[in-house]
Amino acid sequence: MKRHMFMLMSALMLALPTAAHADDDFYGKIESRPDGKVGQWMIGGKAVNATAETELDEDNGVHNVGACVEVEMDDGVVEEIETENMKKCEARR
Repeated sequence: MKRHMFMLMSALMLALPTAAHADDDFYGKIESRPDGKVGQWMIGGKAVNATAETELDEDNGVHNVGACVEVEMDDGVVEEIETENMKKCEARR
């Protein structure tokens, strides 16, 4: 019984880092951004690099410094930067 429990706990411990890494999405305010789309953005205290493939969604306003955005990432790659209602960033303090 102890061996089965040990194996189960070991499997769970190995799975946790993968699960935590799978969802890197976050909300934050744009602190700085490149002149265009491609390059380093500082959002919510995190430096992220947008590529030509990164989608910029401005349904809730433009990507100006101070705007609230959701950054959607997949395996460390910025997939989308989407403007959001300011309440989303204020709730994350």
